[in-house]
Amino acid sequence: MRGGSFGVFSGSGVGWRLLQGHFYKNIHSSLAVWYFCYNFVPMERCAPLLLRLLAALLLLSAGLSANAQNEGSWEALFEDWMEDAGDDEAAVDQEAVFEVLCDLSAHPLNINTATREELSQLPFLSATQIEDLQEYVDRYGPVRSLNELAMIPSLDYRSRQLLMSFLYVGDRQEEPSFPSLSQIARYGHHELTATGSVPLYERKGDENGYLGYPYRHWLRYNFNYGSFVKAGLVASQDAGEPFFANCNRAGYDYYSYYLLIKQLGRLKTLAVGRYRLHFGQGLVINNDFSLGKVALLQSLGRQVNTIRAHSSRMEANYLQGVAATVALTERMEATAFVSHRSVDATPTADGDLATLLTTGYHRTESEIRRRHNATQTLYGGRIAYAAGGLTVGTAAAATMFSQPLHPDTRQLYRRYYPQGSRFWNVGIDYGYQSYWLTLSGETATGDSRAWATVNTASLRLTSDISLMALQRFCSYRYTAPLGSCGAVGGKVQNESGFLLGAQWRPSRGLQLMAYGDYAYHPWARYLVSQASSDADAYLSAVYAKGRWTFRAKGRLRFRQRDNDDKTSLVRRDAQRMSVSGGYDDGRWQVRSQVDVSFSQYQQHSRGYMITQHLSRKWKRLLLSASASLFHTDDYETRLYAYERGPLYTMNFPMSYGRGFREYLFLKWEVSKNAHFIGKISHLHYFDREVIGTGLQQINGRNKTDVDLQLRLKW
Repeated sequence: MRGGSFGVFSGSGVGWRLLQGHFYKNIHSSLAVWYFCYNFVPMERCAPLLLRLLAALLLLSAGLSANAQNEGSWEALFEDWMEDAGDDEAAVDQEAVFEVLCDLSAHPLNINTATREELSQLPFLSATQIEDLQEYVDRYGPVRSLNELAMIPSLDYRSRQLLMSFLYVGDRQEEPSFPSLSQIARYGHHELTATGSVPLYERKGDENGYLGYPYRHWLRYNFNYGSFVKAGLVASQDAGEPFFANCNRAGYDYYSYYLLIKQLGRLKTLAVGRYRLHFGQGLVINNDFSLGKVALLQSLGRQVNTIRAHSSRMEANYLQGVAATVALTERMEATAFVSHRSVDATPTADGDLATLLTTGYHRTESEIRRRHNATQTLYGGRIAYAAGGLTVGTAAAATMFSQPLHPDTRQLYRRYYPQGSRFWNVGIDYGYQSYWLTLSGETATGDSRAWATVNTASLRLTSDISLMALQRFCSYRYTAPLGSCGAVGGKVQNESGFLLGAQWRPSRGLQLMAYGDYAYHPWARYLVSQASSDADAYLSAVYAKGRWTFRAKGRLRFRQRDNDDKTSLVRRDAQRMSVSGGYDDGRWQVRSQVDVSFSQYQQHSRGYMITQHLSRKWKRLLLSASASLFHTDDYETRLYAYERGPLYTMNFPMSYGRGFREYLFLKWEVSKNAHFIGKISHLHYFDREVIGTGLQQINGRNKTDVDLQLRLKW
């Protein structure tokens, strides 16, 4: 037997004592996986010795007592929403969704004072659940414990567990009016977060190509006073970008600033600086984020109209200027916005814009030449009327670029991409809500003289069964430069289809969710030179009893692609399934998961990934370890798994080929006002000597990263 961590335990006699009693009940499945990884996998194919020793120390800490809050329960939800991750037409803006959830979990809402508008920021809640939550607080409040959420029939077990991460119980005293400047300055809360990432390897571009050093780091300052004022500054630097040099004489490559004011008399919301908008279904404008089909079913198609501060490190898809919503009467409100910002673009030989770039990378001379070489101006607004359960609004937006957009239309799928320098869109959004029925939709047109419409209907048959239907039609000629809709695969163009979904709670601890979706594309798409169709089916089950949670989900997709000669279409079938079981007693968190994938495109291929998570909580300390063993035949059977990381930093790596991935995570509450996070992650491939291509190429089988974060509050 090889000398791994488990062998150390056994040889010293400690292993047998750890396996006795209560500890055995909690982590026997974890030990089995660790035993396999550390004793039967050759040492040269395992992670560095440091990681194994730290994991051993984590296991040895079982006897210590602890008190801890439920933490990270929204991560499983995030994994479900990432079902479309990696697809060429993914409907999910992953990083934007993750940043919003991180921000909401870091600044939870007081359940006794949260407004309907604030609760609507939680994207997993349906309109009925928000109404029921508000009604319960108004009728029976103040809430004394979040366990009272079990008294609200429309909140299933999963929703209640998620709310634990985003709500807290506080006093019911509310500010009678907007606070004075002296109150804001005296009682406001400050937060400063500094994060750095250090790669323990060298890329090809680090030797010759990138103009900066290989480290990534960023700063985030945030100030808030309750729900009234939020202001902040973000400064970010990607690995390889020059710092205080070249085009970045002011230091960081990217700065974002924002001020958000709410509830100032008739002024409901005011955003100054960088912000995001979402109106209706997103057919006219939505640069906030678009959730995929799983999230759409979770919220029962709830329509969102919001102005949100752009506090993200994403260097694209934001607006810069002013936006405001004003209450004209008790039932009518108006929103106006104006934006002017620089954008990155690839120029044509004539000086037009071939493509707009959204990566935000400025590491090489060629990337710097495309930096901020065009401008985008946008203005518009929305007027809405709401009475009872009925809502009707109309939105309009005009977009102008400093140079005309001129995509390469020789590629057939780009024939109807936006062309020109001026665009306009106008749409009508509508909705009706009662306890049993929710209707919402939007219909829009623009300078293309084509139409797009998305409509949803949700019906609660009983308190435990709900159905949702979604219809969409977006002409292949319809264009909206800032439009985005998760129901239409991201781009609001070239798709018509129908989705039918259902949620059912057959028992107290069991929840089932399923949908079936069909889409038709009348014009060519990327890798498809003629009309084509897609089909998509999803089924998930979550069972929770006591401290145990079991989850299973599967997705089946049928898509059409060109054959090698581009003379006909062939089917590209993909299946992904996942089964997991977890235990959480407030101190120990254990989860075992198996993912499998199958693909039939140019050949039959398959893949699997076995993942083991283990966490230990104390009052001020959290230690977490995870290890994944993956084996896939090709890129078509790639698999994804969420990894815990520093706050506001998304980790959703893709795994394909044969290899081993693991990480160790530490979160330490140094004091009430200081938190420290550290993470070390390691990737080892069994089937290659080089990782990546181009300037990102790493000569070797191993890839190790260290992330550090310090968060100060005062």
